Amino acid sequence: MRRRLQQLAALGTGVLLLAGCGFRGAYSFSLPGGADVGDDPYTVQVEFLDVLDLVQQSGVRVADVPVGRVDKIELADDWTALVTLTVDGDVDLPANAVAMIQQSSLLGEKYIELAAPGDEDPQGDLREEPRIPLERTNRNVEVEELLGALSLVLNGGGLAQLQTINRELGEALQGRESAVRSTLTELDTFIGGLDDQKSEINRALDSANALASTLAARTGTIETALDTIGPGLDVINQQRDLLVSMLESLARLGDVGTRIINQSAANTVADLQLLQPILTQLAAAGPDLAGSLDLLLTYPFPASSVIGAGDGGPTPLNYRQDQRTGGFALFTNMTATVELDLTQTLCRYVIDPATGALEQLEPQDLVGDECGQSGTSPANQGGNTGGSSPSTSTLSLPGLPGDLVSRLPGANPQTGLPGLPQLPGVPQ
Repeated sequence: MRRRLQQLAALGTGVLLLAGCGFRGAYSFSLPGGADVGDDPYTVQVEFLDVLDLVQQSGVRVADVPVGRVDKIELADDWTALVTLTVDGDVDLPANAVAMIQQSSLLGEKYIELAAPGDEDPQGDLREEPRIPLERTNRNVEVEELLGALSLVLNGGGLAQLQTINRELGEALQGRESAVRSTLTELDTFIGGLDDQKSEINRALDSANALASTLAARTGTIETALDTIGPGLDVINQQRDLLVSMLESLARLGDVGTRIINQSAANTVADLQLLQPILTQLAAAGPDLAGSLDLLLTYPFPASSVIGAGDGGPTPLNYRQDQRTGGFALFTNMTATVELDLTQTLCRYVIDPATGALEQLEPQDLVGDECGQSGTSPANQGGNTGGSSPSTSTLSLPGLPGDLVSRLPGANPQTGLPGLPQLPGVPQ
């Protein structure tokens, strides 16, 4: 019996020892009111430079809503804290999410806040890349740090210097309140003017930027111009004496011109006063001068004899309006007596008796020394072996040897050709 009790005691002790191997203290118990991570949570690892007093089972929030818990906090190989989180599977976060250790209240618990990046677009899925690196994590300022900084200022900080600065500033402004107030008012006006003209200032800066870009693009041309301008400056330097002499001469010329103008000022004013009556009379005769200009275009005839009735019809001087240009032109009949001596010209013409055609002779074909002598037609000169051919006589004007006109068809030996006027100087 006793032996059986010893065996049962040994068995119970072994069970307790085995159970104690998996006990992790208070962290093994689930706290009530924690975040519900659902049936399909996912794990995320976050790197922190300092986790402060963050502990396991601390909460994980998104937009201040609990979505998970802290499962493990361990030290990484690079002496940074590596925190393992369990997050509800229904929470969607980008792969470039950020993490920050926050505090629920002044003396409240710490928790980890997860959020999408605010300075860049969300990318990827945190489930596929479940690690947030150190550059995307941070922590808030602790109350202890704030109180320590305030204690540094109050105990041996700059408060004494601040009091001295305040006292010296009061002494400097004493008696100058109105001037300081006026300065501040003008400064406010100046700053307001700058604010009103900020668009123009921006445009001027943009123009200056464009100019600088253009100059930068033409650096080679500018360098060439600077290299080329050196010889030109050397030439100008060599001619410095001539330039100085020219400027001195120009100064003397200005002095002389000024003296002449001053001396002739009275005469110039007198001449202008003498011209005043002439200009007055010219101004009074202005309408007559404008009317007399019409004669300039139709000289020596007045415009009234040219324009006529104004309907484009005839005018006293037989002017006609050009329908194409609208202008006027002078059409007139002229009679002239012309005396012509056609003796030598008509002597070169003969009438073929056979055909009655009028033929012209070349000078070498004329027969005889006297114009109008009978002879042989050039067409019949040459070898006539078959017999004599009809002779052709040269013809002339009435009264001239050959009697050209009288032999023309329809001509009358006494009167000549019908409708042909008797030429002056030609005998009847």
